[in-house]
Amino acid sequence: MKKIAFLIALWVSTPLFAQYWQQAVDYTIAVELDAATAQYVGTEKIVYTNNSPETLRKVFFHQYFNAFQPGSEMAVRLKTTADRNRRFKVNIDSLRPEQQGYLKVAGLKQDGVLLKTIDSETILEVELNRPLAPGEQTTFEMSFEGQVPDVVRRAGKNSSEGIAFSMAQWYPKMAEYDYEGWNSDPYTGREFHGVWGNFDVKITLDKAYTVAGSGYLQNADKIGRGYSDRKKAKSKNGKITWHFIAPKVHDFTWAADKDYIHDTYPGPNGVTLHFFYKDNPDIIDNWKKLQPLTAELMAYFNEKIGPYPYKQYAVVHGGDGGMEYAMLTLITGNRKFGSLVGVTAHELAHSWFQHVLATNETKHEWMDEGFTTYISTLAKDHVLKENKDFPLESSYRGYINLATSGVEMPQATNANRYAHNYAYESTAYNKGAVFLSQLGYVIGKEKLEETLQTYYDTWKFKHPLPNDFRVIAERVSGLQLQWYLTDWTQTTNTIDYAIDAINAQEKGTEVVLSRKQLMPMPLEILVQLKDGTSELHYIPISLMRGKKENNYTMEWTVQPDWKYAHVNYRLVLKHPKDNIEFIIIDPSNLMADIDKENNYYAAEE
Repeated sequence: MKKIAFLIALWVSTPLFAQYWQQAVDYTIAVELDAATAQYVGTEKIVYTNNSPETLRKVFFHQYFNAFQPGSEMAVRLKTTADRNRRFKVNIDSLRPEQQGYLKVAGLKQDGVLLKTIDSETILEVELNRPLAPGEQTTFEMSFEGQVPDVVRRAGKNSSEGIAFSMAQWYPKMAEYDYEGWNSDPYTGREFHGVWGNFDVKITLDKAYTVAGSGYLQNADKIGRGYSDRKKAKSKNGKITWHFIAPKVHDFTWAADKDYIHDTYPGPNGVTLHFFYKDNPDIIDNWKKLQPLTAELMAYFNEKIGPYPYKQYAVVHGGDGGMEYAMLTLITGNRKFGSLVGVTAHELAHSWFQHVLATNETKHEWMDEGFTTYISTLAKDHVLKENKDFPLESSYRGYINLATSGVEMPQATNANRYAHNYAYESTAYNKGAVFLSQLGYVIGKEKLEETLQTYYDTWKFKHPLPNDFRVIAERVSGLQLQWYLTDWTQTTNTIDYAIDAINAQEKGTEVVLSRKQLMPMPLEILVQLKDGTSELHYIPISLMRGKKENNYTMEWTVQPDWKYAHVNYRLVLKHPKDNIEFIIIDPSNLMADIDKENNYYAAEE
């Protein structure tokens, strides 16, 4: 009996975090690209460890390039959404055979035994020859062939800016099995989720090309690390092999071009920053000026979130917009300088929010895109010395437009299920950024910064869920925040508080406040008096079970809690109504109130 009681006590006292597990995978890939045909062949060996509590009888692989074919699910999806996805500038159904992409797997074996597979376009379903029990490890081996599509989205060949190859999502990639099950959604152009592991990748192609890749180049002495002498390197049949090692990542990406300029610049904490960009006189000055600012951006993220964990990062002129990958980003390079800094800031920030804190982008894309938008907006404002009064104003405006558009869906919606592309984009980026900024309003700016740092330190190299972030924020702030996570991410409830009436009383003034929409929020109310003095009032909500610390330079008066069931609240001021010049709900503008018009009272002149 004592033993049973001890075990129960041990289970109760063990933190939930101790129940976390994640799979592990090590890739060994060798690929050879024929630049003339844009076709490639390769071999892949995967050592896969099942750290889950379940016995696996199937596994799944992603074959992303199969989406770039007429009639694919992605092609159909682009035509059937309620609004046009503006990120796709090419009609997939119009691609000629040489413009299309494909990825085919052959001879897939598990521990030397040939396996049965079901090819489902961008997903390969594989029945295991031997079930994989918890804690067991197995080895998969295969050969594959592919064709690089024209640049349609993120990856491809022959970009509009002349980049030869942007090789993202190019290899058979193990699907993630996590505590929510298999993540085997077909690729329709949205988001990604991957298994943590180590990559050993050899890329063979014509020696005239310079390659930028995830990880650390292993054979710089053979190919010429400075790249100016790469054509002198010894190679067979005019080709050369580039060998990269990328440790502790969940993806591997590379790009290749004959006219890349390659620069390095010292980053913080001994990190080497690499820059690969087209030898184009129109862009060289901007790319040179970008380099010290990238170092400043990394230093900012190190301070505000936590230290970048690798010793290398590459900014690579690539085929489509901007897209984050392990230890590098692909960005278009023919941009105005401010735009070049902005996209670099955003994609670099993804190294923290996605490539170290690896949320499932398909299910919780706002934790990736939104958190990145929040921190990169502040970082850009800092390094460019813009000194904006409200750097995140655009994100707030975008969210409020969404919330009043009539097409918003809950933030917890799967990224592939949004009826409107506009709703997905604004939910992921704008509403996600406002989630963090507004959380600073709820718990205080200093507590928000501490929350981000604690979150990073606790969940780095793992797959955190929204609730994991909430737990950290509660631990840091001492406040209950389930209401905030629920209303903001799982519903489309909005915030609207109003000043309904200002009533003179015998001893002071009564301010009648109302909550006109469903989402509750604590309030900060500024009262400006006609004698030039002002005072701040703070109204917590009972759902918080506490109050935030006052981080303002002026004192405030803490009022009784506003209980959710009550839609009205009476704030009593000691000043006569005639002495009040104006009253403002939320003078900081950090609360995403959808109607600011009713937040203000001004005395009649």
